[in-house]
Amino acid sequence: MKQSFSWWSFCRGGVDPDALVQAAARIGYAGVDLVPEEHWERVRAAGLVIASVGGHQSLTDGLNRPQNHDRIETEIAAKLKQAVEWGIPNLVVFSGNRNGLTDDEGAENTAVGLRRVARQAEQAGVTLIMELLNSKVNHADYQADYTAWGVSVCEKVGSPRIKLLYDIYHMQIMEGNVIASLQANAAHIAHYHTAGVPGRRDLDNDQELYYPAICRAIAATGFDGFLAHEFLPKGDPMAALEAAYNVCHI
Repeated sequence: MKQSFSWWSFCRGGVDPDALVQAAARIGYAGVDLVPEEHWERVRAAGLVIASVGGHQSLTDGLNRPQNHDRIETEIAAKLKQAVEWGIPNLVVFSGNRNGLTDDEGAENTAVGLRRVARQAEQAGVTLIMELLNSKVNHADYQADYTAWGVSVCEKVGSPRIKLLYDIYHMQIMEGNVIASLQANAAHIAHYHTAGVPGRRDLDNDQELYYPAICRAIAATGFDGFLAHEFLPKGDPMAALEAAYNVCHI
């Protein structure tokens, strides 16, 4: 299991960026997610992969609006060039909020937008991963809020470089049944995020998910991507980073 962590979750509260990447490398991490460009060289110098960055703007105003497709195509094209240069395997893309769209309309619009960039992603060898988020607690009205909806978009596009970012925290809130869901949809999942439920905190005994079993189930699907921790540590970020790694190290 290649483990990563989201930069914004751990590089906070006075944490030194150099100390963070050095600690991550020492612990055994393979990558870093969503790291600002100003830190890319620092991450690479530590021997870590920039596992994912955002592919376009924005989370709420995304691919489900046809009027956004020209802009998003331009943004993704630029990011693909950077991804090739820096060895970034994944770009995160977003459905956007419903704002009155039915799920069928949103899925079709999103698929149309992704078809426009799928060939470029294939040629670059970079995967566009659409993030699944909960609309109950954190991202009200976000459209890609169920696994089945995300899978339907992937199937409409039909490209090996259009996949899902399955965020375990978000999908536990929306639908539960995490292990069965990731097993059934493994072919469409290219990246994972973790966090404890409820609260988006550490992967400890105060939350309801049992991550060792989840990680074993992920590994059993043959998954060879990154599992990235994206939670807000209760205490020292460095200690939380190491504890999360140990929980998911199988």
